[in-house]
Amino acid sequence: MRKLLTYLLLLFPLLMQAEILAPIHWEACAARLTDSTAQITLTATIDEGWHLYTQDLPEGGPVATQFRYKQPVLGPTTTDALVLSDYDENFEMELTYYTSRVVFTQTVLARPDETLAGSVTFMACDDHQCLAPETWDFEIGKVSPEETNSPREAIVRASASNELSTLLWIFLMGLLGGLLAIFTPCVWPIIPMTVSFFLKRAGASSGQTASKGIRDAVLYGLAIIIIYVGLGLLITVIFGASALNALSTNAVVNLIFFALLLLFAASFFGAFELTLPASWSTKLDSKASSTGGFLSILFMAFTLVIVSFSCTGPIIGTLLVEAAGKSLLAPALGMLGFAIALALPFSLFALFPGILKRLPKSGGWMNRFKVTLAFLELALSLKFLSVADLAYGWHILDREVFISLWIVIFALLGLYLLGLIAFPHDDDSNRKTGVTRFFLAVLSLSFAIYMIPGLWGAPLRAISAFAPPMSTQDWTLGSSAVASSGSTVHFDDMDKGLAYAREHNMPIFLDFNGYGCVNCRKMEAAVLSKPQVEARLRNYVFISLIVDDKTRLDEPILVLENGKERTLRTIGDKWSYLQRSVYGANAQPYYIQLSPDGTKLSDSYSYDENIDKFLQWLIY
Repeated sequence: MRKLLTYLLLLFPLLMQAEILAPIHWEACAARLTDSTAQITLTATIDEGWHLYTQDLPEGGPVATQFRYKQPVLGPTTTDALVLSDYDENFEMELTYYTSRVVFTQTVLARPDETLAGSVTFMACDDHQCLAPETWDFEIGKVSPEETNSPREAIVRASASNELSTLLWIFLMGLLGGLLAIFTPCVWPIIPMTVSFFLKRAGASSGQTASKGIRDAVLYGLAIIIIYVGLGLLITVIFGASALNALSTNAVVNLIFFALLLLFAASFFGAFELTLPASWSTKLDSKASSTGGFLSILFMAFTLVIVSFSCTGPIIGTLLVEAAGKSLLAPALGMLGFAIALALPFSLFALFPGILKRLPKSGGWMNRFKVTLAFLELALSLKFLSVADLAYGWHILDREVFISLWIVIFALLGLYLLGLIAFPHDDDSNRKTGVTRFFLAVLSLSFAIYMIPGLWGAPLRAISAFAPPMSTQDWTLGSSAVASSGSTVHFDDMDKGLAYAREHNMPIFLDFNGYGCVNCRKMEAAVLSKPQVEARLRNYVFISLIVDDKTRLDEPILVLENGKERTLRTIGDKWSYLQRSVYGANAQPYYIQLSPDGTKLSDSYSYDENIDKFLQWLIY
C-alpha cells in the first residue's frame, strides 16, 4: 500500500503541471574509427536540481537508462562521468545517478555508407517528483573514412517522436470513444437528470448569477474529467506499465471483454434489462441534490459515471486494452480524451438547462439506436474471442469462420435498418424506413457483400486489423500462399529457420509478430500480400516468431535480463525475449533481414504501409 501511494504521489504532478517538463537535453555525434567501426557519442545535459539514473539499478526501483542502437555493438555503453549515490525515500532503496553533464560512448559495427541511429530510454527525477520514462530517438548522418576520429554533428530527430505520436493516437481514440458514448442509450437518459439537477441549484440559490452558472458548468465538466483520468491513472499505478502490456493478448482478459460485449448486446437486443442496482444511482442522486458546493457537483458526476457504465464500460475497456503498455501515461491520457469528449456536452447541458428541455425524449428512435449498437458490439466481441483463440491455439475461430459471422451480422443489421426484422422493444414505427436508415442499410449490406470474397482468401484490407491472420485460412482459391509472408519457405522457429538458411545459403526475413497485433494484420494485408512483394520475399527464408504464443515450452528456460533472473515458460516468452535481448525492441511488427548465418544485414522495418518504401528496404 505504501508503494502504491508513493507512485501516486510521483505521477500526480504530471497531470497538474501547466507545461511539459524536459529537464534532460540530449545531443549526438559520431566519429569513424576504422572502415568497419564507428564511435557514437551521446551527451546528456541535465538541468540543475534534476538527475539521470545510471544503467544499473536494483529491482523495484525507477527506470534505468537504456541504450539501443541500429548497428551491432562492440562492448557496453560507457562513461567516465561521476556516479553519485543516495538513499531515495520514495523508492526506499539506494540509487545511483548522474547530474550536470554526462557523455556516453559506444563503438558499433558500421559501413561508411551506413546511417547511424538508435534511441535512449531514460527517467528524470528531482527531490520532489519523477517524470514518466521517455524515449529519445537519434539519427546521425553517414560518417565516411575521411572523417576518422573527427566527430560529425548529428541529424537528430525530434525527441521521443514515436512515443508522442502514439500518445496522440491514444488521446484521439479516447476522444472518439467519448463522442460515441454520448449517443449510447445509457448516457442519453442522464440528460434530463442533469437538467433537473442544475435547475434545482439555480432555483435554490436566490443569488444565482450568470457567472455562477458558468462556474458550476465548468466544475461539472472538470469533475467528470477528474474521475475518468483518476481511473486510468489508478489502473496504471496498480498494474504497472509492463503488466498492462499483457492485457492485449491475455486470454482471460480478452474472454472477459468478449463475454461483457456479448452480454450488453443481448441486453440491447431486448433479451433482458441490464442495469446497476437502482439504489446506487438513487443514493448518489439524492446526495448530489442535498450537498452544496463543489461536492454536490462531484456527486452528480459520479452519478453519471455509474448510471452510464453499462454502455461506457465496453468502450473504456477497449480503450484501456489498446493503451496497455504503450506508455506509462497512455491509459490516463486515453481516459483524458474520453472524459473531455463526454464532459464538454454535459457542461453545456449544465450551462443551458432550459434549452435542453426541448431535446427529443427517449422513444422508438432510442431503441433502434440500442439495437444498432448491439449489432456492432456483437461484431466487436468476436475480435476479443479471436485474440484468445489465436494465442492459445484453440482453432475455433479461424479466418473464414470469423468473416462468415461478420457477414451474417452486418447483413442482419442492414435488414433491421430496412425494417424487415424487429426485436421485442421495437414499435410499429420501426417498419417505416427513413432516408438516413436507408443509406445506413445500404452501407451495412454493401459491407457484408464486400467481405464475401474473404471466405476464399481475399485480403479484405478494410477489416485486416480485426480478422485473424491469413495463416488461419483453410479455404483458398488460386495459387497464392495462405501464409501471410507470401514466401515459399516459412518457419515459425528460429533454430529450424536458421538451419535451413545455412543449408541452402539463403538470406532470412525475420518477422516478429503477434496474434493480438493490429498493425501486423494491416501490414500483411496492405504490403506483404502484394504480388510484387511476394515475388521478392520468395528469395528469403521467412521466419515468423509470434511473441504472444501461449503454447508451453517443454521445459522452462531461465535467463538473466537487466541484472535479474527471469523464467520463460511459453513460446511467446522465448521469442519476445529474443527480440528484446538481441535486437533491443519489443514492438510488433518488427522486420529484420539476416544473412544465412544470422548476421544482421539491414536496419529494422516496422509498421509502414508504403509499398515502394518496403521494396526499397528489401535487399534481395
